[in-house]
Amino acid sequence: MASTRASAMLVAALAAATTTAFTPANAAMNFGKPGEKVDLVVGYQPYYTASWSGVVNNGKSFWKKYLPEGSTASFQIGLQGAVIVNAMTGEKQHIGYVGDMPAIAATFRNLRDRGGTDLRIVATLGTSEQQCNIMLVRNDAPDFKDGQEAVKWLAGKQTSAPQGACSDRFARLAFDQTGTKPATYLNQNVEVITTNFRAKKLDGATVWEPTASKIEMTGLAKRVATGRDFNAIDGAFLVMANDLIQQRPDVVKGWLESEIDAQLFMADMKNADEVAQLAEAQTERMDRKILWTALYGAASEKDVGSTKLQFDFVVTDRVHKLLDDATAFLNTLPAKPAAEPKIREGGVDDSIAREVLAARGLQSPIGVITAHPAADSKAN
Repeated sequence: MASTRASAMLVAALAAATTTAFTPANAAMNFGKPGEKVDLVVGYQPYYTASWSGVVNNGKSFWKKYLPEGSTASFQIGLQGAVIVNAMTGEKQHIGYVGDMPAIAATFRNLRDRGGTDLRIVATLGTSEQQCNIMLVRNDAPDFKDGQEAVKWLAGKQTSAPQGACSDRFARLAFDQTGTKPATYLNQNVEVITTNFRAKKLDGATVWEPTASKIEMTGLAKRVATGRDFNAIDGAFLVMANDLIQQRPDVVKGWLESEIDAQLFMADMKNADEVAQLAEAQTERMDRKILWTALYGAASEKDVGSTKLQFDFVVTDRVHKLLDDATAFLNTLPAKPAAEPKIREGGVDDSIAREVLAARGLQSPIGVITAHPAADSKAN
């Protein structure tokens, strides 16, 4: 489980994520000429399972195989995607592994009042119905026949989610589709949600993996609904500074080659325990069994064989629909993380990803992780 220090870090990171004052960039960042060594700073999220290809690329150093000799890559943990986007806007990070909501918000940071930094989605890390779209309820709740019945049970009850995140989008969709009106729907981060389940102050909440598995496996709440119950997908994306894309297509290509290696490594079940070990080494003492379960485990017998994470790699029509739907949702929020109801023109540029995919002789999706019984895990 995360330590007290990790909890404090998360609170600080969430506070930083709300900051909107940036110093606009006055000149392009300089990444050198094609073929020269490059020094990259990479923001990534060990605490969001759908973006764990960053964890694997960091731990296995696949990037060293493809970048010019002498290049460096410094990986910096972001406890929430918005923190990574803020760092990229301030030109302190150049590549970001983030969820769908911060990825979309990043594409609007080119506006002067938002920092003036041109950031673009260059690849899909993965999509799922069970990574961010997870509803938990208190342990003494009844047994439900399905997720829709479980959501309806929350009518008139105390609920929460980290609002503005993908879990918020799912909660609102689930409430809308079932006609459910909770008594309260609070804006709480995952650490506060965990504490409130422990204190029995919450009836239900939506969170992402691996926090969902941590809460469930430590006996604080039970999982009752996911995106599978509502045909709702979530996703994670690779975001890069456009200065890097324009100046160093060789570096972008090399990084995307390493990203394919990381995704294929994750998709191979033989590597499941090693992936969990890599994640454990890059988080604050989070239990390896919880981490294994978050990506590879089935929450129940009915979930065995279901898709836990699909490695689309490029932005397919299915992924583009997710981006369109999520952008429209963000545009309805008071803070307007998305400045328009549709993702901005040029905000998605997966052209190099498509070239790399074709050169490898691969098609999207390049791999799929399905849910396995917990007994399959050798993690300890």
